[in-house]
Amino acid sequence: MSGQFSAGLASGRWGGADAPRGNKPDLFATGRGWRRNVGGWWPRVGPAGTPSPAARTPALGTRAPATMFLPFLLLLATAHGLVHVSYTPTLADSLMGRITASTFALNQPRCIFRSLENDTNIIIWLVVATPEATANFSNSLQAGNPAGAYQAFPSPTTAYMTLGTSILQYPCQNSSGDITVLRVGSETSCANNPGRPTCNGPLPGPGPYKVKFLAFNRSEPVAETDWSDLITLNKADPYSSTSTMEGRHSGGMIAITTILSILLAVLLAGLVAMLIFGSSDSCSGSSTFTKPEMVTVRKYNTHHVYDQPAARL
Repeated sequence: MSGQFSAGLASGRWGGADAPRGNKPDLFATGRGWRRNVGGWWPRVGPAGTPSPAARTPALGTRAPATMFLPFLLLLATAHGLVHVSYTPTLADSLMGRITASTFALNQPRCIFRSLENDTNIIIWLVVATPEATANFSNSLQAGNPAGAYQAFPSPTTAYMTLGTSILQYPCQNSSGDITVLRVGSETSCANNPGRPTCNGPLPGPGPYKVKFLAFNRSEPVAETDWSDLITLNKADPYSSTSTMEGRHSGGMIAITTILSILLAVLLAGLVAMLIFGSSDSCSGSSTFTKPEMVTVRKYNTHHVYDQPAARL
């Protein structure tokens, strides 16, 4: 049988397209010979996936198995993978009000992506996500994609991208007067505008949230940081929740007292203003000197009336 097989190879009748086809039971009955595969004919393997002792080398012109390209494909994918930067976004400690009811302030990622800092095509985006979305977040999600719009956050969208800017805006050198923080949630004008899916709008609730920085070279993600720790926003308590036990006032009484205090302050301010303006008017009136009007007194000569002698009777 092996002689017949070798003769077939030598004559070229079983190479490439002339490989054995269905009518050669003697070559396939014992698991030896050739088998049909995508793209050509390959040596048949023996039991349990081991090469058959009678397996032959494929004829010239046949294709190599696809598994031979697997290491090359893995190497290529690794070469084009994301660069992971060991950096965790942090809150701005030096800023007053770093956390509010709808915003929080982060330190800018300055001098973080050192290997990319000279590439003018790099755009740095901030990813804001719920804690559940971090495990399955796709770095290939394009900024501005409706699937990741701010207006749909946190449901059905569990993560969105915002505050995209050139890497040149995050230099290593800090100049005097530079703002080195990012206020997340500071835009209100675009909160309800579907045409601004990357809006930096107010956060819809206390959270918690997680963030990370993602670098893009045009439309391709090239680098990322770690996810931040959980960030929980402030939550205002309703006045009805104010405790009234053991001498404490109720929420309604506190509100009334506050209103009366404001009215009293307004009245006092008005009274002080009246006193100031009144005193200024009086001072200005007393300081004006007017020359008294001259009064002319006429002199009259009186006529003395002498008694007439009594009429003689």
